Parts: sequence; C-alpha cells; structure tokens
Amino acid sequence: MSRADVRGEPVGEDEATAPGTVAVPGAVRSPSPLWSLGLLRSELLITFRRWRTLALLAVLAAVPILVGIAVKIETSDGSSLGGGGGGGEGPAFISQISNNGLFLVFTALAATLPFFLPMAIGVVAGDAIAGESSAGTLRYLLVAPAGRSRLLLTKYATVLAFCLAATLVVAVSALAVGALLFPVGDLVTISGTRITYAEGLGRALLIALVVAASLVGVAALGLFVSTLTGSGIAAMATTVGLLITVQILDQIPQLDALQPYFFSHYWLSFADLMREPVYWDDLVKNLGLQALYAAVFGSAAWARFTTRDITA
Repeated sequence: MSRADVRGEPVGEDEATAPGTVAVPGAVRSPSPLWSLGLLRSELLITFRRWRTLALLAVLAAVPILVGIAVKIETSDGSSLGGGGGGGEGPAFISQISNNGLFLVFTALAATLPFFLPMAIGVVAGDAIAGESSAGTLRYLLVAPAGRSRLLLTKYATVLAFCLAATLVVAVSALAVGALLFPVGDLVTISGTRITYAEGLGRALLIALVVAASLVGVAALGLFVSTLTGSGIAAMATTVGLLITVQILDQIPQLDALQPYFFSHYWLSFADLMREPVYWDDLVKNLGLQALYAAVFGSAAWARFTTRDITA
C-alpha cells in the first residue's frame, strides 16, 4: 500500500471529532486489521526507502569497519592494544578484539550507543509527524479511516522497527568484519570464564536486542517532539539536541542524584550480559526506565496529536 492508497477515503472516528477536521457522511468507524497492517507496511517501506534512512544505516555500518581496521593496524606488529580498562564497559572489550573477532560486536555497539545510534533514532522519530506536516501530507493521511491514535501508533511502531534495524546493522557489520580480520572461537567473559563461540553468538544477539530496547525511550521522546512542531528539521534538531544535553548532564558529578533517571544512564549495562553469572540489576533498571519514558512521552505525544489542529 502506498501513500496514495490512503488518500481520498472517509475519515475515521478520531478525525470526525478532532479539532481542525471535518466529518464526512458515511465515515468508516472501524478500520479492519488488514488495513492497519497495510498502513504499517506502507510506513515501513517509505521510511526504509528514503535516502536519508539509507545514509544513516550506511554510517552505522561503517563504524565497525573503521574500528576493526584501526585495531588491525594497531596490532599488526603483534603488540597488544591499550585501553582495556576494567569496569566491563565498552572500552574494556577493545583489548580483546585481536584475540576474538566477536568482541568487535560488543565494542561497536558500545561505540555507537552513546551518540550514533540515538542520533539516527532521533532523526527518524523527530521527522515522523513533523515531516509529514512540513511536506503537506499529514492532512491527507488523516483522510484515511485510521484515526489519529492508530496513525500515531503506526508511526511509533515504524520508529521501533528502525531501532531494531539500526542496531542489527551495527552488529552484523561488526560480526562480518570481526570474522574477516581476526580469529574467532571460544571466548572469555568479563568474569574470566570460557564460553563457546555459539554461546557467544547467542549473547551477541541478546546484547543487540537489549541495545535496541534501550532506544525505546528516545523513540518516544522524538515522537513527542515531532507532534509539537510542523517543521521536520526543527523536530530532528530539537531531538538530537536533547540527546546531547542529557548525556552531558549524565557526566556531571553534582547531578548524581538525578542521573539514574536519565534515559542514557544505564545504556552500557548491556556489558553485564558478558559476565558469568549475568548481572541483571542494571539491565532491569535500564529496561524499566525505557518503558517509563515510552509510557510518559508516548502518552504526551498522543494527547498532543489527538487535540491539535491539523492545517497541513
């Protein structure tokens, strides 16, 4: 289903009563589930066919390549790579890449999570509603029998799909580069225990899913910002600016009482999945915090979008 397929249809229940819209006689009240799936499919196709989206995914895929090449050059003379401190966070994996290419997956995710991944999510989420408004297509979308709530939910599902796709692009790129440039096999966890390569692959997939889930709050925040303005560029810039601001605040010691409530505070807790046994405390806190942000900003986005006047 294309964008053109959803134009020229009767308005749904939400549009018939929402500000700035006009009810159409014979309006369809309950769109079928198949129609909703068609709308989601249309949004997914449009999002992933955009040159901007493809460029973001290409940049994300390039990060593991650059990291792998840099590590290969640094260790080409047989010397060990420095920077492998403790604590189990991203830099601790770097010193292990030359011993096992699978560690490039963990390092690449740790390198992209603080900035590249959330920036890409912020761009897509910020443009979700505001981009349609600035292009003049939002009003046409609302002439379809979806309802504002269903359209907003479809937009959010599309952003979440991009979260998963972006994370998997980083992980798959790192996995391929790691296997190409470095030896692979059994690996040693942060706790010093040895696990098989197959189990390591399983943990890499689980870590990628956790990283994708860590971006759920950012997606909801970006969607909320997108409902506040009719400019896609302004929404994207605001979302990315908020991401940078929150991460700066998360590094200020004087704000340590507030930092556990910042959405980025527990992002690197995925490293605890490489311990034996796994430390679940920070992982659970991270997922719970993302769910809270999704609920709060998702509700705010719904409240704003279902009551605003649509003029474009």
